[in-house]
Formats: sequence, structure tokens, C-alpha cells
Amino acid sequence: MRSVRFTLPVVLMSSSIVALAQSDMHKNTDKVAPSDAQKSFDTLKTLAGTWRGSVKAKPPDPDIDGAAPEVTLRVTSRGHALVHEMQEAGTPLDATKYDHPVTMLYINGDKLNLIHYCDAGNRPHMVARPSAGGKKVEFDFTDLSGGNEYGHMYHAVFTIIDADHHSEDWTYMKPGDNPVQVHMDLQRAK
Repeated sequence: MRSVRFTLPVVLMSSSIVALAQSDMHKNTDKVAPSDAQKSFDTLKTLAGTWRGSVKAKPPDPDIDGAAPEVTLRVTSRGHALVHEMQEAGTPLDATKYDHPVTMLYINGDKLNLIHYCDAGNRPHMVARPSAGGKKVEFDFTDLSGGNEYGHMYHAVFTIIDADHHSEDWTYMKPGDNPVQVHMDLQRAK
């Protein structure tokens, strides 16, 4: 009887260890590959840092062309959000006098979302298209919160050239459906 009392706990512990090992083995083989949205989001998170460059508008606009943007990207919320802030380089951080739009990027379900908190007083929402090559992430307009008196941001494209160079293309839809496209060529600030 004494050997049964000793053997039974050992057998139970051994079978528990085997069951846990098999359970862990299934967890490793059952991992789901990241979605296209997650891959694009992970790629955009590599842009965290400060960027400076040049701007060109289409159609040409003397108030925009030649501006010196400063873009800051910061991963936040334990990696679940990316904050994108824009302003003209060298201007004080005073949103009452200078443009300082903020954009939030995040995953919701199987979609990569972008909400742009615009200086025009509205919040356009865009969703990323699937990205074939992974170096370009393109966002299409889905809806708008807030007024549209001054127009709204309508489209955005992030293109990664290399670790220290990327471009951003933003399309602003002015009243009367008149688009203005802005291309920013950005270098990582050292």
C-alpha cells in the first residue's frame, strides 16, 4: 500500500507535465500569422523618431512649397497605437498660433485605422489598404467627424525608402471637392 501512495502522486505529476508540454506544443503550432494590417502597423512603428524634410504641393502653392516640416512619430499604449505629429520646423509648440495636427494609428479587428485630428477642426477616419510589398501603406477615407466648412484630409500614403528616409503623401479635400496633394520627403533627424 505504501508503494501505491508513493507511486500514484509520481504518476499523476508525470502525466500533468506531459499534458502541459503537449499543451505548450499546440500553442506554438497554432500561432496565427500576423494579418496584413498588423504587418503594416509593425512597419510603420519602425518610423518612431523625429523626421525633417521638405514639402511640395500639387497644385503648386507658395504657402506650402518649400516649407520645412518636422514630423514626430511615437509608439504608445504598450505598442497598440502610433502617434504622428506634424509642425513646421523651428516653430514653437503653440497650437493656438501654429498648425500642429495629430494623427493616431491603431489596429481595430483586422484593419489598420488612422484618425487625423486636423487643424480644420475635424477628424477624418481612414483605413489602410492591404500592402503587397510592405514598404508602402496607403489609407483611404471612410468617414468624417466634425464640420467640413474648411475641408478635410482625404488620403494618406507612407512610403519607407530605408531606415533613415521615408515619404508621406497627404491629400486634403478643400470645399467643392478640390484636392490639394502634399508630398513630404523626410530624413530621420540625428
